[in-house]
Amino acid sequence: MKHLFHSCIITVLCAGSLQAANLDTNRIQQITGLKGTWSGAEGVFKVTSPRNDVKVEVDGWSMPPFMGLTSWAGFVDGKKEEVMTMGDLVLFQDEVNPVMSSLLESGIKVTALHNHFFFDDPKVYFMHIEGEGTLEAMAAGVKAALATSKEIRAANAQPAKSFGKALPAQSSITPTGIEAILGKGDVKDGMFKFVVGRKAKMPCGCDATKEMGVNTWAAFAGSDDNAVVDGDFAVLESELQGVLKSLRKSGVNIVAIHHHMSGEEPRILFLHYWGRGSATELANAVRAALATEK
Repeated sequence: MKHLFHSCIITVLCAGSLQAANLDTNRIQQITGLKGTWSGAEGVFKVTSPRNDVKVEVDGWSMPPFMGLTSWAGFVDGKKEEVMTMGDLVLFQDEVNPVMSSLLESGIKVTALHNHFFFDDPKVYFMHIEGEGTLEAMAAGVKAALATSKEIRAANAQPAKSFGKALPAQSSITPTGIEAILGKGDVKDGMFKFVVGRKAKMPCGCDATKEMGVNTWAAFAGSDDNAVVDGDFAVLESELQGVLKSLRKSGVNIVAIHHHMSGEEPRILFLHYWGRGSATELANAVRAALATEK
């Protein structure tokens, strides 16, 4: 029994070493430029990057990175591809969309975007990521995203507090131009709003429909040549990446990705966005994103 017990320990240790050998942890560190830790119990190699370049206060308290201001990415041997990666990136408002574009271009999915705190200064956002592919591609995608963040902070040490160009005090959007692109909508005080509904079945058996909040909408304000569009896309999980890529290609900023319901069928995710430009450019951006949906 004693020999059998020792044999079992050796088998487990060897299995853990074998998993580590299959996942080239040294190469992950070389590519990302980050030190990592190996979990033999889970077969996961995790690299971390604390955000200590900008002082963050939460509720007036100077928050150390240890308390939740550390970007990370975990790597595990893949089933269909060489590796699978998941992670969470700590970003400031002016970093979010450039980093998102970098990730999408690298073949890494963005699966959620939200806040973790109240009364944080500057405001901090958290971008959750997921990807499958070669070790080289996934590690390089993580490195590129973090490098994008560093480039922005190198150019401006403190996060920006505005997108830039001011909007007119009084809105004067011409509805016909947008309606020709998106379809009929509602008009109020020089603004225009377009809404298209979807439907999901709730656990109680009731339908959640357009008027119950399951909808994609776009609201336009400002002037025809200096406009803003903000809104919400209701998407299936399989549609999320296509809509994100389309909006980012058009220069539209993504400001949140999350769910609004629980237990619905099919599962609906919501992404909130904010775009600046001419009214027709923005309407075309919304239409192009809608066209990627099933």
